[in-house]
Amino acid sequence: QVQLVESGGGLVQEGGSLRLSCVAFGTMFSVSKMAWYRQSPGNQRELVATIDNSGRFIDYADFVKNRFIIARDDRKATLYLQMNNLKPEDSAKYYCHVEDDFRFPHLWGPGTQVTVST
Repeated sequence: QVQLVESGGGLVQEGGSLRLSCVAFGTMFSVSKMAWYRQSPGNQRELVATIDNSGRFIDYADFVKNRFIIARDDRKATLYLQMNNLKPEDSAKYYCHVEDDFRFPHLWGPGTQVTVST
């Protein structure tokens, strides 16, 4: 049917950077608002950033403002999260999500792990 696949996670030192990617297979990526979420063990899944279908309306959680950048490339059906100045508290599994439960209900990727060491 449709599938989201995240990549780009890994182990980095505090202050380092990573770029996450989420490729959308078999869906009309360009029509959908997209989001990045994250979840660490024992915690609730939390919203990191959203980007609307036009790419012009973007929101960030306060804890990533001025550090992370969300972007999309509709030709490649890919969502990105550029993460800079990473902190240990950013360690989590990061998930891509289609923010449209009517057309694409509960559409999540399997996640990619980000671990930031001190």
